[in-house]
Amino acid sequence: MTAALVQVRNVPAQVHRALKARAAERGESLNAYLLDLLAREVARPTVAEVLARAERRAGRAEVSVVDVLGEVRAERDEELARRLAR
Repeated sequence: MTAALVQVRNVPAQVHRALKARAAERGESLNAYLLDLLAREVARPTVAEVLARAERRAGRAEVSVVDVLGEVRAERDEELARRLAR
């Protein structure tokens, strides 16, 4: 794996201080802290990726969530009615 150089300009002083403090709290250099922060951000799916995944899954579903919840609610109501009738 090759590494690339990323440079961020015009970082406000208070942001820089906060980042350095957070890195120090973890016992890391600012560089190591920022690399971890960037890696975690990239590992999280974007909203578009989540929606696309949901759309693919929805295409495979034979029953909608609304239908399933309706059936569960009906079964629960029937059970409650039986208990109250005793």
